[in-house]
Formats: sequence, C-alpha cells, structure tokens
Amino acid sequence: MTAPQGKVSAKKPTAAKPESRLAMVRRARRINRELAETYPYAHPELDFRNPFELLVATVLSAQTTDLRVNQTTPALFAAYPTPEDMAAAVPEDLEELIRPTGFFRMKARSLLGLSQALRDDHGGEVPGRLEDLVKLPGVGRKTANVVLGNAFGVPGITVDTHFGRLVRRWKWTDQEDPEKVEAEICAIFPKSEWTMLSHRVVFHGRRICHARKPACGACPIAPLCPAYGEGETDPEKAKKLLKYEKGGQPGQRLSPPPDYPGLPAPPLGAGAAQQA
Repeated sequence: MTAPQGKVSAKKPTAAKPESRLAMVRRARRINRELAETYPYAHPELDFRNPFELLVATVLSAQTTDLRVNQTTPALFAAYPTPEDMAAAVPEDLEELIRPTGFFRMKARSLLGLSQALRDDHGGEVPGRLEDLVKLPGVGRKTANVVLGNAFGVPGITVDTHFGRLVRRWKWTDQEDPEKVEAEICAIFPKSEWTMLSHRVVFHGRRICHARKPACGACPIAPLCPAYGEGETDPEKAKKLLKYEKGGQPGQRLSPPPDYPGLPAPPLGAGAAQQA
C-alpha cells in the first residue's frame, strides 16, 4: 500500500550494528598509529637516572602528579642515592622529604621496605623480572611494568587511571580490574608496542582526552572514537582545554631523560624546566 499523498512514510530506524572483534582491533591499532604521529616524543614523565630512582618515583606517584614527584625527588635522592642509603633512613626524616607527594607515611613504609628488600635479597640492585618486582613492598604490576619498560626495555602495558579510562572510552575493553584490562589490551597489540602504547595513551589522557571534559573538537582521533561528543566539540573552545605542550604550556618533567630503551626525547620547549 502506498502512503497517502502529501505524507512521507517514516522508516523504522535500524539499530547500529555491533562492532566485530576484528573491526575493533583494526580501529584500536589505527588509533595507536595516530597517537604515535601525535606524540612521537611520548615518554615517562617522571625524572630518573637509574632503575632505583624510577622505582621510587613511581611508588611516590600514586595519588599525585608526576610534576609534584619531580619537585620532590632531587632532595630525596641527594639524601638517599642508593637502596642501602634509603634502607637505613630514619623513618621520620624520610617522611618529611616525601610529604609533598601525599600519603607520606604509607609511602615511606613502602620505600623503606623495598629498599631493605633490594639490599638484602637483590644485592642492592633493582631486579629486571616482573615476578621479583611485584614481591617488593608497595610494588604492584603497574609499577613493575613502568620499571621494566623504561629501565630495562622489557615490554609491558601500564594500566594507570588515564590508561584504564581511555581504553574503556574507546571500547577496547569494558573491564575495570587493572590486571584484566592489561590482559585484554595485550591481546590487541603486538608485544613490541606495549610500552610505547602505554605512554601514548597516558599522554593523550593528560593532554586532550580529560576525564571530566575531553577536548573532542581538538582531538586527532575524533573520527575513530565511539565516545566523540562527550566533551567539547567546538574547535575553538576545545583548544582552550588542552594541557601541557598541546596547550602551549610546559610538561611535567624537570630534567632531561636518561638514555634508556624506548625513551625518545620530548619536543623542544615541552619540558617543565621552562617553568623555572
């Protein structure tokens, strides 16, 4: 039967077809390639000169910013440059040095414990195996993967709050548990990409894809993002939401990076040293 003249017959909207696993993997890998072009200099934003400093800095970075840690660690490592030195620290003195990073009593206990374990069980050296690192006080898989990927060149996915938030926003996983997130993302990408993928995703989360108000209108992967529109879509308004070098401001690192595997240099002018 034809529709009466002058009226348009409405078609029932068809539901969007669910994305297949293959399509999701292809989209995820394309996002990674786009992020690699956007952040060719992606790196850990904690200052460190050796594996011990990176381990300590990563423990301190919980519930605070990398910039705050970078402002705190020079005096800390001047006082306790080795695990043996830190293992012998007076707890109250250690607490006072790390007080600006928050939760300083709990963190001091972790630092004393891990330093003593490094001294007593590992000859004063940070071990290069995940199973050894996660046995250290205050060290979980996230911290272990940071150290392995950036001090030893061992690939790993680092699931911090930014990484977990973005991979769920991009529909790569719906898992909340960090270990399950890690396992699912590892299955999407080749091992060689794991460490740099972690840096790129964290960079993007800190600079553009913020938790409360993502800058959708200034996002280089907007066409690939199923959550596009959750944030500001107007390009000019979105530009004002950009942070660090994307917003014309310094980053979180205060010192140049050491020469460790997979650690490219940042762009000129992107370091927080410019704040001085």
